[in-house]
Amino acid sequence: MLADRSIGSLLVMDGDTLKGIVTERDYARKVLIKGRSSKSTQVREIMTTEVYTAKTDQTVNDCMTVMTEKRIRHLPVVENGEVVGLISIGDLVQAIIADQQAEIEQLAQYISS
Repeated sequence: MLADRSIGSLLVMDGDTLKGIVTERDYARKVLIKGRSSKSTQVREIMTTEVYTAKTDQTVNDCMTVMTEKRIRHLPVVENGEVVGLISIGDLVQAIIADQQAEIEQLAQYISS
C-alpha cells in the first residue's frame, strides 16, 4: 500500500481506535534488512505501537518540536479520541516556508513604503 499510494506511512486502526503506525522505515528495518518475507510478515510485527499524536489546536512549531525530538516524520492528528488527519514533516516545512514568505513580503512592503 505504501508503494501503491506513494506515501511514507499508514495508520493501523482497529475500527476508530489508533493501534499503531507502520512506515517505510519500519518496513526497511524490520522486513528488508532482516531478510523477512513481505507476504508472511504481519503488520503487527513491524508497526510502531507507541504513537505520538497532535491535537488540532497545536501549532506548527509544537508539532515540529515533537517530530524533531522524537525523530519521527509522521504525526497523526487526534480530536476527541478520533484520528482526524495525519501530518508529515514535509507538511510542516511547507507551512513554515509559506509563513516566512508572507513575512518577507510584508517586510519588503514596509521598507518600500
